[in-house]
Amino acid sequence: MLKWGVEFVKRRLSARYSLFAKMNGLILILFIPIVILFTYSNGTVNNVLSKELQESNTKQLSFLSSQIDSRINQTMDFVITFSRDPNVQKFNGLNIWDDRYDRMQTRYVVQEKMMLQSGVTNIWPVQYTVYSQQNKEAISNTSIAVDYDETYLKRNMAGKWTYGDGESVPAGTLKAFYWFYTDTFGQQGTLKGSNLVVKASFGHENIQNMLDTYKAGGQGDPFFYHKGESPILNRSASQPLADELIVYLDGQSLQDTMQKVVRLENKKYLVSAVKSPQLEWYLVDIVPVDQIMGPISSSRNLFYLAMVLLFAVGLSASVLLYRNVQRPIRKLVRGLQSVQRGDFSVQIDSKANNEFSFLFYRFNDMSRQIQGLIENVLNEKLRAREATLKQLQAQINPHFLYNCLGYIINMAQMKDEEAVVSMGYNLSSYYRYITRLEKQTATLDEEVKLIVNYLDIQKLRNGRIHYSIDIPEEMLKQRVPRLLLQPIVENAVIHGVGKSYSSGEITIRGEIADGYCKVYIDDDGPGMNLEGQEALNHKMREPLQEEMGCGLWNTHQRIIHQFGDRSYLSFKKSPLGGFRTEIIWELTTEDERQSKPVQQGDNQHADDHSRR
Repeated sequence: MLKWGVEFVKRRLSARYSLFAKMNGLILILFIPIVILFTYSNGTVNNVLSKELQESNTKQLSFLSSQIDSRINQTMDFVITFSRDPNVQKFNGLNIWDDRYDRMQTRYVVQEKMMLQSGVTNIWPVQYTVYSQQNKEAISNTSIAVDYDETYLKRNMAGKWTYGDGESVPAGTLKAFYWFYTDTFGQQGTLKGSNLVVKASFGHENIQNMLDTYKAGGQGDPFFYHKGESPILNRSASQPLADELIVYLDGQSLQDTMQKVVRLENKKYLVSAVKSPQLEWYLVDIVPVDQIMGPISSSRNLFYLAMVLLFAVGLSASVLLYRNVQRPIRKLVRGLQSVQRGDFSVQIDSKANNEFSFLFYRFNDMSRQIQGLIENVLNEKLRAREATLKQLQAQINPHFLYNCLGYIINMAQMKDEEAVVSMGYNLSSYYRYITRLEKQTATLDEEVKLIVNYLDIQKLRNGRIHYSIDIPEEMLKQRVPRLLLQPIVENAVIHGVGKSYSSGEITIRGEIADGYCKVYIDDDGPGMNLEGQEALNHKMREPLQEEMGCGLWNTHQRIIHQFGDRSYLSFKKSPLGGFRTEIIWELTTEDERQSKPVQQGDNQHADDHSRR
């Protein structure tokens, strides 16, 4: 026996150790594939982002270059078109016999057209100058007077855009771009003595504006570069970084496009360059690689750190779970097995101060309360029966009977036999129905007939009362708890119609929809505010209180007991302006209705006597 006990303990210890080893192995199996997949996906993401970054940067630079070239082409198109304008040709002196006024008017029209073109393209301002070699005159759209200088023209007739016009500029000042166009067909760059020359020039500010706009929409630091010339930087460029990059570019043989990763200032930068065909300058953009890829690297490092921490936490959790969960669960299982066998006196003791101590406490409390709940069920049944008796007693209101008898006496003294007979019949039928306790249920048709008796009585006493009842024929066959509608209609009469001298309308309507029977009792009385309605609805779901009227609560409980938990009473505002009570119960299947025992007894209706 002792040997068997030792072997049992060994097997249990071995099983626990095996469970611990399996938990740790499972943690490793879960972590290793995750780390491998993340490493692979992170490398793929880095490669894709690097490639996309390079392609995106090249496309953006190409687009910026095309924008600059488009502006330049627009300028060149205007110059060519402008040189053929009749007024410009006239200015060149083809009509030398014009008088002084005509010449002055021609100069004014030419200058106005140049100024107008410059104003239209104010986002790309250009200075235009027209030189007449025949008249030795010049007109410009600038405010500075321009003199005719043939030596200046011959020096700059290159037939393409040039940076600078050969004139000296102050130190530290950037030059402008120039293009000289002559109307000599097929021989650009030469002067024949009677040519018309149009000069177009724009400053570095135009390029800077484009660079600033480009930089505002990205992460780079662009500038305009030409070997041997001072670069045109954007207005917020880093001068030291640009100087170091220019030194690097001066030592390179640049093609139309170039893209490399260069280390500058001990950091990696993606350098992209695109050549402008018109100006033969390069658009250069420098993007810090770490600024873009840095968040991904940081995320990768944080992931690896998190995985290490999670692995350590997993190992610790497996140890804690092994020590603090398995044993308490075993105690709880044994306790539940005892409860299953019917031993409600079982108690679980624990010295641990954790969540299981609360669970054990609740288990002990549960086992103590189960027996109490069994007793409470019996008490609730007794209380429900007592509530029914109270409700029935409340219906036989002596004041209601006294008032009706008083009405009969008054009508008899007034010789109104019809009113006396009507009150007598209705009062007799009413009390005959509510005092018969052989059956706990009745058809809805019988309940409606009782309500008709009750409302006819009230109508005789109070001529303001008008009522209407509209319930489908198939719904009248439903069996419901006795005296289901009477307390609700009585509330409508007393608290609705009775509290207002202008109200008197009561409607009772029924319908069958979505598997439910629904009866709506409405009045046009003063009604109840939203807070009062919510409070009354809430009271229906609470146990019966001593200060609470038992009529509505008892009706609510009897509906639940007969038709299930999805049946209920509800209170809300009536479309008539007063108060609405909704009685809703769930329909049962035909088989369920047939399986319910039908209590035998007197099936006499509320108006089960014959009128004579």
